[in-house]
Amino acid sequence: MQVSVRRLTLYPLVVARSGQIRGALLKPVPRLLSPSHRTLFSETGVWEKDYRTETRHRLEEWWHPRIMAQWRKDALEQGSNKKKFYVLSMFPYPSGRLHMGHVRVYTISDAIGHFQRMRGHQVLNPMGWDAFGLPAENAAIERGLDPEEWTKSNIQSMREQLDSLGLCFNWDREVTTCLPDYYRWTQYLFIKLFEAGLAYQKEAVVNWDPADQTVLADEQVDENGRSWRSGALVEQKLLTQWFIKTTNYAKPLLDALADLPEWYGVKAMQANWIGECSGCYFDFKLKVNGEEMGETLSGYSSSPEAVFGAAYLAILPSHRLLHGSSSVRSALEKAFQPGRDSLTEVTAHNLFTGHEVPLVISHKEAFDGYLDTVVGIPDCSEEDLSMARALNLKWTTVIKSHEDGTQTLINSDKFSGLTREQAFDSITQKAREQKIGGHLTSSKLRDWLISRQRYWGTPIPVVHCGSCGPVAVPEEELPVMLPKLLNLTGKGASPLEAAHDWVNCKCPRCKGPARRETDTMDTFVDSAWYYFRYTDPHNTDRPFERHLVDHWLPVDVYIGGKEHAVMHLYYARFLCHFCKDQGLVAHREPFRKLLVQGLIKGQTFKLAESGQYLKRQEIDFTDKEPVALSGGRIEVTWEKMSKSKHNGLDPQEVVQQYGVNTVRLYILYATPPEQDILWNLKTDALPGVLRWQSRLWQLVTKLRLGRQLGDVPSPSLLRKKELAEAKKIWDNKNYAIQEITSHFTEDFLFNTAISRLMGLTNTLSSATVRVVQHSLEFEEALAALVMMTAPMAPHLASELWTGLCQVKNPLSPLIQRGGDVLQQPWPTVDPEYLEAPEFVELFVMINNKACGTVTVPLQWSKDKDRVQKLVLESELGQKLLGKHSIKRAILSPRTALINFLVDE
Repeated sequence: MQVSVRRLTLYPLVVARSGQIRGALLKPVPRLLSPSHRTLFSETGVWEKDYRTETRHRLEEWWHPRIMAQWRKDALEQGSNKKKFYVLSMFPYPSGRLHMGHVRVYTISDAIGHFQRMRGHQVLNPMGWDAFGLPAENAAIERGLDPEEWTKSNIQSMREQLDSLGLCFNWDREVTTCLPDYYRWTQYLFIKLFEAGLAYQKEAVVNWDPADQTVLADEQVDENGRSWRSGALVEQKLLTQWFIKTTNYAKPLLDALADLPEWYGVKAMQANWIGECSGCYFDFKLKVNGEEMGETLSGYSSSPEAVFGAAYLAILPSHRLLHGSSSVRSALEKAFQPGRDSLTEVTAHNLFTGHEVPLVISHKEAFDGYLDTVVGIPDCSEEDLSMARALNLKWTTVIKSHEDGTQTLINSDKFSGLTREQAFDSITQKAREQKIGGHLTSSKLRDWLISRQRYWGTPIPVVHCGSCGPVAVPEEELPVMLPKLLNLTGKGASPLEAAHDWVNCKCPRCKGPARRETDTMDTFVDSAWYYFRYTDPHNTDRPFERHLVDHWLPVDVYIGGKEHAVMHLYYARFLCHFCKDQGLVAHREPFRKLLVQGLIKGQTFKLAESGQYLKRQEIDFTDKEPVALSGGRIEVTWEKMSKSKHNGLDPQEVVQQYGVNTVRLYILYATPPEQDILWNLKTDALPGVLRWQSRLWQLVTKLRLGRQLGDVPSPSLLRKKELAEAKKIWDNKNYAIQEITSHFTEDFLFNTAISRLMGLTNTLSSATVRVVQHSLEFEEALAALVMMTAPMAPHLASELWTGLCQVKNPLSPLIQRGGDVLQQPWPTVDPEYLEAPEFVELFVMINNKACGTVTVPLQWSKDKDRVQKLVLESELGQKLLGKHSIKRAILSPRTALINFLVDE
């Protein structure tokens, strides 16, 4: 049997950056040379020895349209038997200009898309526009423009900018949320929610943004009580609003997190947002003097198994029933005594138990979490017991304790005799079946407020009829088109109120006079389902075909900013769960892996006293500490890039200066995706990737020149030392393929992947002339290096591949099969490399200095005593250690290495 020995080489690994990058930035590159100055091999057949600035510009110009055309051709493959891969980056709001954050997220999705295409997958990498929302309306008001025209113009501009970056999206699947062919289906899904009892209207104390003159969801108010968008101090206002009952899905959404892979801490954020789902709501009908008042109230119980023992229903003094247009308001006001628990003449009929309990106004300013209505059950709470006794209320005991510590239900109808645990499950399930509550949720979660009193949004497809109440617009009448409005002011009530011809309509049910709903939907509704529409974007009969959405979902990798880790992801997950229950899709969770990327921050300078941001030209940098030219101490910080902070970068200017490939490599190399990039003018990452590109070019030059020396390449001509060198190249190639493939599929550490490629570049750069000239290993390692670079720097890799495939006297079939580099299959590890060796070659160090190697059996390689004995008995050990006193031997746990500390 042949013995297998593997040399565990200490591979060169350039340190991957994980924080701030320091060093000196290269000087701006010269302008592009005249197009008549031909330097590109693909055009002239002449290989330039060095990778010059003009070469970089020419190859990007040459390969840009060809790569885009090939991607479009690949995307048109129908009925492919290839395995699907859906990579999705969060679609942008069309502000009109890309920023570096856009470039970062779309570079990541583009690299993953190319990688998966090379692995043989059918790749979907779509793009669209989150096009409704306040910014367009506010901009239109400021400029006197139509928000639709302003938005469409911005989309066209940003689409051109994305194309100029060489990003390969499936543009044939583009969606735009403000177009009727999209929001028709947003309205369709709303009606499905309405019909399922999950979309409802009620009076509510809402967060009012006085600057943008609109309602904000709780999640859109920061910890300082300010609007997430305008920064204005939020006010409280009572309005009739539309809600979606997301609390009905709280427990399924919480439980489903366990089945998802790690999401960079986002799973914990989602779980914290939802809270512990240990209770539920029950529906009550309110009565005064035994007469129903047409008011339904949902009360929360943390002990639903004991609901038959309820003594009262309590509300807060701030509750809408005391401040709105409720039919029971006067009865409540008559009984209300501030600072005391107030018993009212209003009673609440529990639709589950059939019991009536009094409605009490609590003395408290707040209940747990965000609750404003709770069920009081004396058997389960000392506080509830105390209140019931103080108000002389009657209740039924429903819990019996036994000597063995167990508790069972009594006086609880057919649930009597069950343990508390059994009753919890049975009662909540029965309430859900009867559609009168029972959905497990937390005290901190509230339903999704979707009403917005603004114009530029999806119209809510409901009409209000005096006879029939709120009625959904029939499906065949969708979309409810957004009417054209002139003279938007952005102030006061919903702008659609002014569209009288549009507002006044007929009731779809009774054909009597009715009025359309004039609020529009929160834009989070639009973005809660766009990933479905990409799978079937041109369907005019339904939002998407079931077989297409089931083919592509779940999204394999979803890429976006951590700022959307709570709201958007929660709403998107909710809608997918709902669509699963409606039979529209097969998958309950929409996203498999989540990749959250950090911000790109710029250095900011602001006056310490006033907080005013300054431009760099307004600052004196001559001293150690910068000072304002106008005088005053300056605070230097890193903040998200912004025009107002004078710390932004125009991506097109950066690309024009350094090239698309350099910017892509810098973004991927500077830091792991989830960390912020500090874009510093003294960074060393940018020149680092520029140097690496030149070294890649030099390697192809090295092979081309080596094969022109005269001798026909023949591996049999290699000597023993050269064979060992070729073996090291082979080892390093396989190690790099293994590691980089893992980084692209598992942890997305592109910075470490590039570092591995740089390590392989170092190995190949140090190869001797005869190894370059005669070894198959060098050729195949260089081919693998270029192929693995292609997803991240496609234009450069395409030209390198062209030069490589036309080398003289090639040895490897890899570079003889032709085709562009992005059409090549992703390199795979040679099977022999994966075979477990029987022996390993162990590095020996003495006092931290490398002294040689010793071959040891693999099964003993982690046993320090046995390894030490074998080394001491070896020729190397006897020669170098025989006459020394060994103080300590250290066996590395990570690599095959032992270090002897000896007396000198």
